Amino acid sequence: MAKEKKKKKDDSPEALFIPAGVLTGMGIGFLTGELVSWLFIGLGIGFFLFALLSVAKKRN
Repeated sequence: MAKEKKKKKDDSPEALFIPAGVLTGMGIGFLTGELVSWLFIGLGIGFFLFALLSVAKKRN
């Protein structure tokens, strides 16, 4: 049972791209004065990288 818990913990570290994209978008948004637009752009990039790395991980 301990092996199953460890596998789930390490299952998808690529999911960290989603909050990283949001935080990056928020930072750029504060600098440019277009917070909402850059939040959505960062979120989209985060989901794109998550999906891209998930597919690449499944192929290997």
